[in-house]
Amino acid sequence: MTTMATSLRQGLLPAFPVLWMACAPPSPPAEPPPPGADAHEGAAYEITEVRPGIWHAVGTGAMNVGANAAIVDLGASLLLVDSHITPAAAWVLLEELAPLTPKPIRYVVNTHFHFDHIHGNQVFGDEVEILGHQTTYDIVSSGGSVSGTAWDGFVATLPNQIAAIEAELQAAPEGEREEVAARLARMRAYQEATAAIEPIAPTITLDGKLAIYRGGHEIQLLWKGRGHTPGDVVVYLPERRVLITGDLVVFGLPFMGDAFPEWGDTVRRFAELDFELVLPGHGPPFEDRQKLLNLADYLDDFWEQARGLHAAGTSAEDAARTMDLTAHAPNFPGLIEGPGAPQVAVERAYRFFERSE
Repeated sequence: MTTMATSLRQGLLPAFPVLWMACAPPSPPAEPPPPGADAHEGAAYEITEVRPGIWHAVGTGAMNVGANAAIVDLGASLLLVDSHITPAAAWVLLEELAPLTPKPIRYVVNTHFHFDHIHGNQVFGDEVEILGHQTTYDIVSSGGSVSGTAWDGFVATLPNQIAAIEAELQAAPEGEREEVAARLARMRAYQEATAAIEPIAPTITLDGKLAIYRGGHEIQLLWKGRGHTPGDVVVYLPERRVLITGDLVVFGLPFMGDAFPEWGDTVRRFAELDFELVLPGHGPPFEDRQKLLNLADYLDDFWEQARGLHAAGTSAEDAARTMDLTAHAPNFPGLIEGPGAPQVAVERAYRFFERSE
């Protein structure tokens, strides 16, 4: 474990209720907001206190925030799990969190290296420590959060996405133009926000477990093996029985463009912990432990089929069309409607087999 000195961020913030959805952003701080932070109307987040001193922040659609975030009360300060998709999204989260607690954020956890979970890091100064796995540090510090499968698939295509919405707006009938125009404005603001990204890697890393003791509680940062990425860190609050999983476990089916074949086993290790609430990186909170086991079974089946198809010389395109995961459809309603698998997942599996990572 690599450790750097910690110091307390000085916070600016008034207090408010339990389940909250902002009607308008609070007054901004003295410094100007990052590009794209003031282009939306209404609340960007619905922030729910799911347990005393634990909040879950989910985007409303007013701006592109990417992933969920979680905030944990440490007594005199706060820990933020995942800093969102852009500096603008992180800045707005802090603004909308302000009426809920006057406490400053002291720690930010990056659950993994994907852009939608870490590119708000730069709004926090040197006095806030950013925690993550050592491989997350290695990938982000070498430019891996602004390149690769996830970035190329979702962000590098922004100009084409915007051009498609512009064309849609031109062709839209009068009654639909307002909705399309609003969607176009959100995408343009998101593009402006991405242009301001300066990737910041974790300042404290772990390879296994790191524990923080604050406010009479233990906060565990755990890595139990490769999965969604090589360095998925889960935040576990043992006394409060809460698991904050990033994208290692999401509510539905996950993005698999950087996945590893042992992902299912990693999820099963976390399923053995004593918890009653999961706060996923995407989707609503849930209490059903079986969801973790269902995901693990799906992942194992995918990798087994992908390995067999690859060994048989089937192309990735054909494998993505013919792979049959329908046995898992009851566990993922509306997400598996027939044979097939995401091609980005199959291509990732084939790359893995060929490189023997």
